[in-house]
Amino acid sequence: MLKQVSLFTENKEGGLFQITNVLAKSRINIYTMLANDSAEFGIIRLIVDKPEEAIKVLRESGYQCRQDKVIAVAMDDEPGCLDGILSDIHGANIDISYLYISFDRSTGKPVVVFKTEEPETATFLMGHGYHIIENF
Repeated sequence: MLKQVSLFTENKEGGLFQITNVLAKSRINIYTMLANDSAEFGIIRLIVDKPEEAIKVLRESGYQCRQDKVIAVAMDDEPGCLDGILSDIHGANIDISYLYISFDRSTGKPVVVFKTEEPETATFLMGHGYHIIENF
């Protein structure tokens, strides 16, 4: 499973820049980033090369953040691939909290990243022939 940094931030002009600036100054590379907003606050989800260090420097900069474990599954770049993964997950009664699409830098192929509280999901997916990405 991958380690993802999730942080809460005020929804204001320059907010994303402030986060990326903290990480850039600490030489932390962002592999993937998802920003969701609401009226006043946003949730930023990041997969980075040094998650523990990212948590440390972000907290030192005043951000409320945590580390989560997420699953990343390699996909073929063709119609229906994500549907097949979700069909298998649904068939196993696995609940997904959220998901987003990224890509594997070495292959250029899409990757679905998702959060679940079901501890055996990665094992289940591997048993069904899916390739789990351990590093970006």
